[in-house]
Amino acid sequence: MVRSYAVKGKKRKKREEVYDREEEQEEQVAEQPVQDAKRDVIEKTSNSAEEAEEGKEKEVVNELQGIPITPSHQNADKAGVIFILEKASLEVAKVGKSYQLLNSDDHSNFLRKNNRNPADYRPDIVHQALLMILDSRINKSGRLRAVYVRTEKGVLIEVKPYVRIPRTFKRFAGIMLQLLQKLSITAVGKREKLLRVIKNPVTQYLPINSRRIGLSHSSDKLVNINQYVASAVSDADIVFVFAGWCNGPWEN
Repeated sequence: MVRSYAVKGKKRKKREEVYDREEEQEEQVAEQPVQDAKRDVIEKTSNSAEEAEEGKEKEVVNELQGIPITPSHQNADKAGVIFILEKASLEVAKVGKSYQLLNSDDHSNFLRKNNRNPADYRPDIVHQALLMILDSRINKSGRLRAVYVRTEKGVLIEVKPYVRIPRTFKRFAGIMLQLLQKLSITAVGKREKLLRVIKNPVTQYLPINSRRIGLSHSSDKLVNINQYVASAVSDADIVFVFAGWCNGPWEN
Protein backbone atom coordinates (compact mmCIF):
# COMPACT_ATOMS: atom_id res chain seq x y z
CA MET A 1 0.00 0.00 0.00
CA VAL A 2 1.03 3.53 -0.64
CA ARG A 3 1.23 5.93 2.30
CA SER A 4 -0.40 9.28 1.92
CA TYR A 5 2.01 12.04 2.93
CA ALA A 6 -0.41 14.81 2.16
CA VAL A 7 -1.99 14.67 5.59
CA LYS A 8 1.38 14.82 7.31
CA GLY A 9 2.43 17.78 5.16
CA LYS A 10 -0.69 19.69 6.17
CA LYS A 11 -0.03 18.99 9.82
CA ARG A 12 3.54 20.15 9.51
CA LYS A 13 2.37 23.36 7.83
CA LYS A 14 -0.19 23.93 10.56
CA ARG A 15 2.45 23.34 13.25
CA GLU A 16 4.84 25.75 11.53
CA GLU A 17 2.07 28.37 11.30
CA VAL A 18 1.31 27.96 14.99
CA TYR A 19 4.99 28.35 15.89
CA ASP A 20 5.26 31.43 13.66
CA ARG A 21 2.22 33.00 15.31
CA GLU A 22 3.62 32.31 18.76
CA GLU A 23 6.99 33.88 17.79
CA GLU A 24 5.24 36.94 16.35
CA GLN A 25 3.21 37.36 19.53
CA GLU A 26 6.37 37.11 21.63
CA GLU A 27 8.12 39.68 19.43
CA GLN A 28 5.14 42.01 19.67
CA VAL A 29 5.08 41.64 23.45
CA ALA A 30 8.83 42.39 23.57
CA GLU A 31 8.50 45.37 21.21
CA GLN A 32 5.65 47.02 23.15
CA PRO A 33 7.78 48.43 26.01
CA VAL A 34 10.35 49.67 23.46
CA GLN A 35 7.62 51.39 21.43
CA ASP A 36 6.09 52.85 24.60
CA ALA A 37 9.48 54.22 25.60
CA LYS A 38 9.94 55.73 22.11
CA ARG A 39 6.51 57.28 22.30
CA ASP A 40 7.35 58.81 25.68
CA VAL A 41 10.59 60.24 24.28
CA ILE A 42 8.81 61.61 21.19
CA GLU A 43 6.05 63.14 23.32
CA LYS A 44 8.58 64.74 25.65
CA THR A 45 10.61 66.16 22.78
CA SER A 46 7.48 67.45 21.06
CA ASN A 47 6.29 69.05 24.28
CA SER A 48 9.67 70.68 24.84
CA ALA A 49 9.72 71.90 21.23
CA GLU A 50 6.22 73.32 21.58
CA GLU A 51 7.20 75.05 24.83
CA ALA A 52 10.28 76.51 23.16
CA GLU A 53 8.18 77.74 20.22
CA GLU A 54 5.66 79.27 22.63
CA GLY A 55 8.50 81.03 24.45
CA LYS A 56 9.84 82.36 21.14
CA GLU A 57 6.39 83.57 20.14
CA LYS A 58 6.06 85.40 23.46
CA GLU A 59 9.44 87.05 22.94
CA VAL A 60 8.49 88.10 19.40
CA VAL A 61 5.23 89.55 20.65
CA ASN A 62 7.07 91.62 23.25
CA GLU A 63 9.35 93.14 20.60
CA LEU A 64 7.93 96.12 18.73
CA GLN A 65 8.04 96.02 14.95
CA GLY A 66 10.16 98.66 13.29
CA ILE A 67 12.26 99.27 16.42
CA PRO A 68 15.89 98.05 16.27
CA ILE A 69 17.62 95.98 18.92
CA THR A 70 17.90 97.85 22.19
CA PRO A 71 21.40 98.95 23.21
CA SER A 72 23.42 97.02 25.75
CA HIS A 73 22.50 97.42 29.41
CA GLN A 74 26.03 98.49 30.35
CA ASN A 75 25.38 101.89 28.69
CA ALA A 76 21.74 102.24 29.70
CA ASP A 77 22.60 104.31 32.77
CA LYS A 78 25.20 106.48 31.06
CA ALA A 79 24.54 109.92 29.67
CA GLY A 80 23.16 110.20 26.17
CA VAL A 81 24.40 112.42 23.35
CA ILE A 82 22.35 114.66 21.04
CA PHE A 83 23.67 116.42 17.93
CA ILE A 84 22.21 119.56 16.38
CA LEU A 85 23.29 120.79 12.92
CA GLU A 86 22.53 124.47 12.50
CA LYS A 87 22.06 126.44 9.27
CA ALA A 88 22.22 123.35 7.08
CA SER A 89 22.18 124.02 3.34
CA LEU A 90 19.06 122.10 2.33
CA GLU A 91 16.95 124.10 -0.11
CA VAL A 92 14.64 122.91 -2.87
CA ALA A 93 14.01 124.90 -6.07
CA LYS A 94 12.44 124.29 -9.46
CA VAL A 95 15.22 123.89 -12.00
CA GLY A 96 13.82 123.51 -15.49
CA LYS A 97 10.77 121.28 -15.28
CA SER A 98 11.54 119.48 -12.01
CA TYR A 99 12.25 120.29 -8.38
CA GLN A 100 15.80 119.57 -7.18
CA LEU A 101 17.93 119.94 -4.07
CA LEU A 102 20.30 122.81 -4.81
CA ASN A 103 24.04 122.19 -4.67
CA SER A 104 27.06 124.10 -5.91
CA ASP A 105 28.25 121.40 -8.33
CA ASP A 106 25.08 120.83 -10.36
CA HIS A 107 23.35 124.21 -10.08
CA SER A 108 26.15 126.81 -10.14
CA ASN A 109 24.78 128.52 -13.28
CA PHE A 110 21.25 128.52 -11.90
CA LEU A 111 22.43 130.05 -8.62
CA ARG A 112 24.47 132.78 -10.34
CA LYS A 113 21.51 133.73 -12.52
CA ASN A 114 19.46 134.23 -9.37
CA ASN A 115 22.21 136.31 -7.69
CA ARG A 116 23.14 133.62 -5.17
CA ASN A 117 26.54 132.45 -4.04
CA PRO A 118 27.12 128.81 -5.08
CA ALA A 119 29.50 128.34 -2.13
CA ASP A 120 26.56 128.67 0.26
CA TYR A 121 24.79 125.61 -1.15
CA ARG A 122 26.65 122.62 0.23
CA PRO A 123 24.22 119.81 1.21
CA ASP A 124 27.14 117.39 0.92
CA ILE A 125 28.39 118.76 4.27
CA VAL A 126 25.13 117.66 5.94
CA HIS A 127 25.41 114.29 4.20
CA GLN A 128 28.94 113.65 5.49
CA ALA A 129 28.10 114.91 8.98
CA LEU A 130 25.13 112.55 9.29
CA LEU A 131 27.18 109.60 8.05
CA MET A 132 29.89 110.30 10.61
CA ILE A 133 27.40 110.66 13.46
CA LEU A 134 25.41 107.53 12.62
CA ASP A 135 28.56 105.45 12.05
CA SER A 136 30.21 106.68 15.25
CA ARG A 137 31.01 104.58 18.31
CA ILE A 138 28.52 106.64 20.29
CA ASN A 139 25.65 105.43 18.13
CA LYS A 140 26.87 101.82 18.02
CA SER A 141 27.10 101.77 21.83
CA GLY A 142 23.48 102.92 22.12
CA ARG A 143 24.19 106.38 23.59
CA LEU A 144 22.99 108.50 20.65
CA ARG A 145 19.59 109.86 21.63
CA ALA A 146 18.66 111.99 18.61
CA VAL A 147 19.96 114.10 15.73
CA TYR A 148 18.32 117.39 14.69
CA VAL A 149 19.01 119.36 11.53
CA ARG A 150 17.82 122.95 11.11
CA THR A 151 18.10 124.41 7.65
CA GLU A 152 19.03 127.98 6.81
CA LYS A 153 15.34 128.61 6.08
CA GLY A 154 14.42 127.49 9.60
CA VAL A 155 13.02 124.03 8.78
CA LEU A 156 13.67 121.62 11.67
CA ILE A 157 14.27 117.95 10.81
CA GLU A 158 14.45 115.02 13.24
CA VAL A 159 16.70 112.08 12.32
CA LYS A 160 16.27 108.76 14.12
CA PRO A 161 19.53 107.23 15.43
CA TYR A 162 18.90 103.91 13.66
CA VAL A 163 18.10 105.28 10.19
CA ARG A 164 20.43 104.22 7.35
CA ILE A 165 21.48 107.27 5.39
CA PRO A 166 22.40 106.49 1.73
CA ARG A 167 26.12 106.41 1.07
CA THR A 168 25.92 108.15 -2.29
CA PHE A 169 25.12 111.85 -2.45
CA LYS A 170 22.60 111.49 -5.30
CA ARG A 171 20.42 109.11 -3.29
CA PHE A 172 20.77 111.34 -0.25
CA ALA A 173 19.67 114.36 -2.30
CA GLY A 174 16.64 112.43 -3.55
CA ILE A 175 15.61 111.50 0.00
CA MET A 176 16.05 115.07 1.26
CA LEU A 177 13.98 116.34 -1.67
CA GLN A 178 11.20 113.89 -0.81
CA LEU A 179 11.45 114.80 2.89
CA LEU A 180 11.12 118.55 2.29
CA GLN A 181 8.15 117.98 -0.04
CA LYS A 182 6.25 115.31 1.91
CA LEU A 183 7.53 116.29 5.39
CA SER A 184 8.38 112.70 6.41
CA ILE A 185 10.15 109.53 5.29
CA THR A 186 8.79 106.20 6.57
CA ALA A 187 10.45 102.79 6.77
CA VAL A 188 9.79 100.26 4.00
CA GLY A 189 6.61 98.33 4.79
CA LYS A 190 6.14 100.11 8.11
CA ARG A 191 4.49 103.26 9.39
CA GLU A 192 7.37 104.44 11.52
CA LYS A 193 8.82 107.80 10.46
CA LEU A 194 12.60 107.67 10.25
CA LEU A 195 12.94 111.28 9.06
CA ARG A 196 10.36 113.97 9.67
CA VAL A 197 9.89 117.71 9.77
CA ILE A 198 8.93 118.93 13.26
CA LYS A 199 7.97 122.24 14.85
CA ASN A 200 10.46 124.76 16.17
CA PRO A 201 12.12 125.45 18.55
CA VAL A 202 14.50 122.56 19.02
CA THR A 203 14.89 123.30 22.73
CA GLN A 204 11.50 121.76 23.49
CA TYR A 205 12.85 118.35 22.44
CA LEU A 206 16.00 118.50 24.54
CA PRO A 207 16.15 116.69 27.91
CA ILE A 208 15.84 118.70 31.10
CA ASN A 209 19.15 119.66 32.76
CA SER A 210 21.10 118.63 29.66
CA ARG A 211 24.53 120.17 29.07
CA ARG A 212 24.68 122.15 25.80
CA ILE A 213 28.03 122.61 24.10
CA GLY A 214 28.50 124.91 21.10
CA LEU A 215 31.56 124.56 18.86
CA SER A 216 33.25 127.72 17.57
CA HIS A 217 36.62 128.55 15.99
CA SER A 218 36.55 132.16 17.27
CA SER A 219 36.17 131.44 20.97
CA ASP A 220 38.66 133.04 23.35
CA LYS A 221 38.86 129.94 25.51
CA LEU A 222 40.19 126.69 24.07
CA VAL A 223 39.52 123.40 25.82
CA ASN A 224 40.27 119.75 25.18
CA ILE A 225 36.92 118.29 24.15
CA ASN A 226 37.68 114.82 25.55
CA GLN A 227 38.64 116.19 28.97
CA TYR A 228 35.71 118.61 28.96
CA VAL A 229 33.18 115.86 28.24
CA ALA A 230 34.80 113.53 30.78
CA SER A 231 34.45 116.18 33.48
CA ALA A 232 30.74 116.63 32.77
CA VAL A 233 28.12 115.13 35.04
CA SER A 234 27.61 111.48 34.09
CA ASP A 235 23.84 111.57 34.58
CA ALA A 236 23.20 114.61 32.36
CA ASP A 237 22.79 114.26 28.61
CA ILE A 238 25.19 116.23 26.42
CA VAL A 239 24.00 118.30 23.44
CA PHE A 240 26.53 119.27 20.76
CA VAL A 241 25.63 122.19 18.47
CA PHE A 242 27.74 122.77 15.36
CA ALA A 243 27.44 124.24 11.88
CA GLY A 244 26.09 122.48 8.84
CA TRP A 245 27.50 124.97 6.36
CA CYS A 246 30.89 125.66 4.78
CA ASN A 247 31.86 128.99 6.33
CA GLY A 248 32.76 127.59 9.74
CA PRO A 249 31.09 126.70 13.03
CA TRP A 250 27.73 128.14 13.88
CA GLU A 251 27.65 130.93 16.41
CA ASN A 252 24.58 132.09 18.23
